[in-house]
Amino acid sequence: MAAVSPLAPERFPELPPIGGVSLASAHCGIRYKERTDLMLAVVAPGSAVAGVFTRSLTPGAPIDWCRRALRRGRARAVVVNSGNANVFTGQRGRDAVTATVAAAAKVFDCDDREVFVSSTGVIGEPLDAAKIVAALPATAAAARPDAWAEAALAITTTDTFPKGATRRVELGNRSVTINGIAKGSGMIAPDMGTMLAYIFTDANIAVTALQPMLAAGNERSFNSITVDGDTSTSDTLLLVATGKAGNKRITRADDPALRAFRRALDEVLIDLAQQIVRDGEGAEKFVTIEVSGAASPAAARRVGLAIGNSPLVKTAIAAGDANWGRIVMAVGKAGEKADRDRLSIAVGGVQIAEKGGPVPGYDEGPVARHMSGRDIRLAVDLGIGRGRWTVWTCDLTHRYIDINGSYRS
Repeated sequence: MAAVSPLAPERFPELPPIGGVSLASAHCGIRYKERTDLMLAVVAPGSAVAGVFTRSLTPGAPIDWCRRALRRGRARAVVVNSGNANVFTGQRGRDAVTATVAAAAKVFDCDDREVFVSSTGVIGEPLDAAKIVAALPATAAAARPDAWAEAALAITTTDTFPKGATRRVELGNRSVTINGIAKGSGMIAPDMGTMLAYIFTDANIAVTALQPMLAAGNERSFNSITVDGDTSTSDTLLLVATGKAGNKRITRADDPALRAFRRALDEVLIDLAQQIVRDGEGAEKFVTIEVSGAASPAAARRVGLAIGNSPLVKTAIAAGDANWGRIVMAVGKAGEKADRDRLSIAVGGVQIAEKGGPVPGYDEGPVARHMSGRDIRLAVDLGIGRGRWTVWTCDLTHRYIDINGSYRS
């Protein structure tokens, strides 16, 4: 891994064991020479699974497989390799998925459709599935409940740190745990769920409730971040519920008993999404964009992403320049209802523009100090309606070019 991002958390969190989940990692030599590149999550038979995938029209073979397998709604294993995305690899790519799935199904004596696969890394190069197939039996035998950090590390590519999050919450009369791991650093503008993210819980919740909760939580988290405006061909978000907590089974997403669980799930998703932004390729600053006064929440989100995806805004932030004119530009190009003379902009809590122009005589000192820090807050009020949304992004530095200019070398 490269030098750890200056925005990284101090350490990987302590993720407690979850009933019905064990994990392992291995080195298969798919691309990386001196680090693990295979992650295996083994879950209890009968575990429910929900998922959200990329909307890219050029997805990898693993995405096609997972979409079909998800219809069954059951999971037994998740197999993930890093270093090769298995995208745009034709029949060889589909054969690699078939071989991996068949091998895992044999190891765990389960239906093929209970095996979910993901690949991340270089696009357009054939994946040697034989290396994965050969490693699966020993990797499965090594799986254990406390291997969260190793699993999170094995799925990384250009990441500078592994990403994990956990929450514990009461569900009915039982304590349940939600753990999640994710990877992502570049090619981040999800338009689905994101990058690769895997959430596990011991709650007893049916797919009929899991899927709508995950889809809604995804919008507030992974679909509200951007690093570089590019949507990956491999974006995958899975949520697996083993039912081992022993609570009364919940089948409806609108069940009042799920309120606390839904909040905790959202917290895990947002935590992981923000860690991905904090690990944005070359990032030096973490940026929160709060949009209010929009015609609708969806409009506020699109305006926030227009700001977050603007290279001009992002480079100004990298330079510590509170260039509100670039923010105005991004609002205007978003395609959402806006009124120049009602627009107001604040940086670090200081109002700097309103009513069609700069605030006369505003004090630049606090703004300059805020812009020189690591965590930047932008607030934009469109003055049109009541729609609100929060988007997270990072700055754009020359290091991003360095990383991506040499990615395949």
